[in-house]
Amino acid sequence: MRVAIAGAGNVGRAIARELLDNGHQVLLIDKDPKALKLDSVPDAEWLMADACEISSLDNAKLNGCQVLVAATGDDKVNLVASLLGKTEYGVPRVVARVNHPKNEWLFDSSWGVDVAVSTPRIISALVEEAVTVGDVVRLFSFKKGQANLVELTLPDTSECIGKTVEEIELPENASLAAIVRDGRVISARHHDVFSAGDELLFVASAQAEVLLKRCFIQEK
Repeated sequence: MRVAIAGAGNVGRAIARELLDNGHQVLLIDKDPKALKLDSVPDAEWLMADACEISSLDNAKLNGCQVLVAATGDDKVNLVASLLGKTEYGVPRVVARVNHPKNEWLFDSSWGVDVAVSTPRIISALVEEAVTVGDVVRLFSFKKGQANLVELTLPDTSECIGKTVEEIELPENASLAAIVRDGRVISARHHDVFSAGDELLFVASAQAEVLLKRCFIQEK
C-alpha cells in the first residue's frame, strides 16, 4: 500500500517509520526544509512541497496513493490537504490529525476526512477506559461510517456473566468485535461465555452506543 503523509514533523515521521516496518510504501511531504530530515526515515520517499497546493500534490502523484495522512501541526492545513486529497485525487482513505479539540467538529466527510484522530480525546478515553467499570467508553470514531469503537468492562454484578454471546441481544447497528480477558484478545463467537472483568469492544453507531449499557448492566 502506498501512503502519503502531509507533515514530516515528529508525528509524521513516527507514522512513517511504523508503516514502513509493516511493509508499506511511504511518501513524506513538507514545505519546511528543516523538516526534511531524510536520515531519520531513510526508507521513505521525501518531497519538499506545500500539501495545500494542487501543483505540489500533482508532483506527489497523490492519485496513486491508497491513503493520505494529514499530520501537520496546523488544523487548517490538515483540512485543506484532506479535502484536496479526497475531491481532486480520489484518495480512498483520508486520515487527519486534529490538533485542537475545538476544531474536531470540522473533521468530517464534508472536508474529505474519513477518520479524524484527536490525541486529547484518545488519551482521555484511555484514562476513562482504565478506571471505568460498567460504563460505555468511546475509544475511537470512524467518521466515514458514522460508527464508533466503544468499550465496556463487565462488573461483578452484571447479569450477563455466565451467559453466552448468542444469548445477549444487542441493539441494531452494534456488533461485538472482541473480548479482552487477562491480556488475551478473544474473537467473539456465539458460544463464548462472558466473565467478570471482561473488556468488551464494540463497533456501534451513536444511537446504538447509548443502548449498549442496558444490554449488560441492570440499572437500579
